[in-house]
Amino acid sequence: MKAVILAGGLGSRLMEETVLRPKPMVEIGGKPILWHIMNIYAAYGINEFIVALGYKGQYIKEYFLNYYANDNDISIDLGTGKTTIHDGNQTNWKVHLVDTGLHTLTGGRLRRLKPWLSEDEPFLFTYGDGVADLDIPALVKFHQSHGKLATVTTVHAPARFGRMVFEGSAVSSFNEKAIGDEGWINGGFFVLHPDVIDFIAGDETIWEREPVEQLACKGQLMGFKHQGFWSCMDTLKEKTMLEELWSSGQAKWKVWS
Repeated sequence: MKAVILAGGLGSRLMEETVLRPKPMVEIGGKPILWHIMNIYAAYGINEFIVALGYKGQYIKEYFLNYYANDNDISIDLGTGKTTIHDGNQTNWKVHLVDTGLHTLTGGRLRRLKPWLSEDEPFLFTYGDGVADLDIPALVKFHQSHGKLATVTTVHAPARFGRMVFEGSAVSSFNEKAIGDEGWINGGFFVLHPDVIDFIAGDETIWEREPVEQLACKGQLMGFKHQGFWSCMDTLKEKTMLEELWSSGQAKWKVWS
């Protein structure tokens, strides 16, 4: 199963960091948050990733082009220009870095990735700014059990996030950015059948609006309730909080060894 990660947004609410680099490359514990997200998946055997690039996408390309060298000892012969990378840390990942446009919105980015997806195989889908101690196998098993097109991981969070209403495990309504209420919100970790792309009109479509709302209305969206740790990195305050958790050894999203 492949994992799709959106990594092309402007990250305007974290401008202190994103003026220089894309938000997925903002570091927690000296590693980009994108690296943390990929390790969450890899801990459960997911090692093929499709990363949707946009704003400052060249930084992400350069990171992975130099990943092996930066993660190991190297010797450089300045006389000949020969470089030797000494084997050590090896990451068994296949990473597809796909330019999905500078101004393309979240749904449009997913739509542009259709050629990279299998026609009938579900895929994992998330954003490049959120971490959780999520049980990926349990999420996938839940998705396979209900036979619908989409599963969204739901979490408890403050009212500034969109709110979902349940009927059993089915999501009966999906209201982005509800005000003045608390409840289950979009945690950003989805399992999707490729047919959900038919709900996306074009580059200007926001995934969390019409496509997800339509899936909910048609009874094709189910919610996997995650009771554990979850956090996004929307603001400098949240970035600082994640950094403190990592530094203190309390990063609950670190499900890998």
